Amino acid sequence: MLFKYKAINDTGVNKEGEIDAPSRDIAISGLQRRGLVVISIKEEGDNKSFLKISFFERVKTKDVVILSRQIATLFEAQVSALKAFTMLATNTENKLLGRKLAQVSDDLQAGVSISGALSHHPDVFSDFYVNMVKVGEETGKLNQTFLHLADYLDRQYSITSKTKNALIYPAFVIVTFFVVMTLMFVVVIPKLAAIILDSGQETPFFTQIVIGISNLFINYGFFVLIFLVLLGIWVWRLSTTAKGKVYLDGLKLSVPAVGNLYKKLYLSRMTDNLSTMLSSGVPIIRAIDITGQVVGSLSYKEILTDVADGVKSGLSLSAAFGKHSGQIPGILVQMIQVGEETGALGTILKTLADFYRREVDDAVDTLVGLIEPIMIVVLGLGVGILLVSVLMPIYNMAGSIS
Repeated sequence: MLFKYKAINDTGVNKEGEIDAPSRDIAISGLQRRGLVVISIKEEGDNKSFLKISFFERVKTKDVVILSRQIATLFEAQVSALKAFTMLATNTENKLLGRKLAQVSDDLQAGVSISGALSHHPDVFSDFYVNMVKVGEETGKLNQTFLHLADYLDRQYSITSKTKNALIYPAFVIVTFFVVMTLMFVVVIPKLAAIILDSGQETPFFTQIVIGISNLFINYGFFVLIFLVLLGIWVWRLSTTAKGKVYLDGLKLSVPAVGNLYKKLYLSRMTDNLSTMLSSGVPIIRAIDITGQVVGSLSYKEILTDVADGVKSGLSLSAAFGKHSGQIPGILVQMIQVGEETGALGTILKTLADFYRREVDDAVDTLVGLIEPIMIVVLGLGVGILLVSVLMPIYNMAGSIS
């Protein structure tokens, strides 16, 4: 819930702002920990807050990338953490991010660590991000940590955007195809069918099929639309359940071509996460657990959970990954084993991350290159067969009259 508050800090300055908290009491406690004396606090309307934060305002990955680079630059210039976050809160273009940073600066002023302050905003700063900052605080290399985070998020943003954009084109073409065919069956075919049936000549088999589909759309189109809406609602409800999420995730990975693309995307994300965290000094068990939370696939999350359990029980990282030969390529297991034997696991994982990132790029380019001609051919054949099935009887009728 979002609460709007008015308070006074320890220097007597009035402060106003908003705070996210599960309840009013927790919100007040959070403000008091920042050294504020609460004058008034009230809950914002639930619907208003939902629309304001979730729909109209959101923090994009690109915003966090820019923020991380700005923080690294300010720290490198010996600017204090409190002053850095205060400056960024007032100068950022994203208003929601500005409010979040203002709350972070309030926490810092109350004596909370940077990682602790960032952890209060999991919708913006992931568990991975917070743990990396915590390591930076412990090692005294915060500026380098934020640069590493910016580079990592930039890589992930780039590869994810490219994958999504590759799937937008075929989705657009498929939707266009169905819209065109529906208009043909509802608007064009009935008029041509009336001419054919009035002529009294024998109707070819394929023409009968086309006319039958057209009658189905005209007479029962409303029921078909209701069925599609109910199907969409059912799929949405399914995606909100634990079993449904697992099923849809597995279905996504099993689709030819697209499934292979997603597998490479998850492997790239997984190796990049592990490389970044291990190189920054995060313990291996913690690195695996956090990677499972941010990998973006329930199937690979389960694999990483099992890998973490295996490492806890005394297995090597390569042996734990080797138990999942169906989803984890043998080359990845072998490379990790080499990294363990040579003491260069972080470097090996970075090499694997670069390799799978190139694999994703190649897979996206190949998929786009194949989809364009296939979609054009399918669209042309569909419209062509439809027109031939209807226009040929009309052509034959005109020939018999002449």
